[in-house]
Amino acid sequence: MGLVAGIWLILLGVLGAADIIIAKKPDAKELIAKMAPYQGWFGAVSAIWGVWIIISSVLSLSWLATWPVRWALYLGTGVVCAGLGLLFGIGVLKSFIKNEQAQAKMDETVAKVMPIRSKLGIAGIAIGLASIIVGFLNI
Repeated sequence: MGLVAGIWLILLGVLGAADIIIAKKPDAKELIAKMAPYQGWFGAVSAIWGVWIIISSVLSLSWLATWPVRWALYLGTGVVCAGLGLLFGIGVLKSFIKNEQAQAKMDETVAKVMPIRSKLGIAGIAIGLASIIVGFLNI
């Protein structure tokens, strides 16, 4: 995890919580608009990486005994990356998947996750900051 994952998650969280951020700071609209053209690929990579992290965190349950905070952040990173990544990368991911049933299932999943997009964005920012801090403190 660490610095790279934390920064990636913060950027993904900013895209997810863009409506809340722009409502509070209208100046941020320009910066967020610069990231918007890349959100499809950003999301596709995040979705795949998030699923990988979820699987890896389940396989690393032994961390709970020694590093419970680090494990919880690891799992949280995976869940938020997978959720927001699917929302933003659905178009790119569907271009690689030709099975119509799989595409329909992806659309269903996106419909379920869309109402909590802003909450996932805020969680992404928080988990990203926490990952950076935990990485520096080495706890």
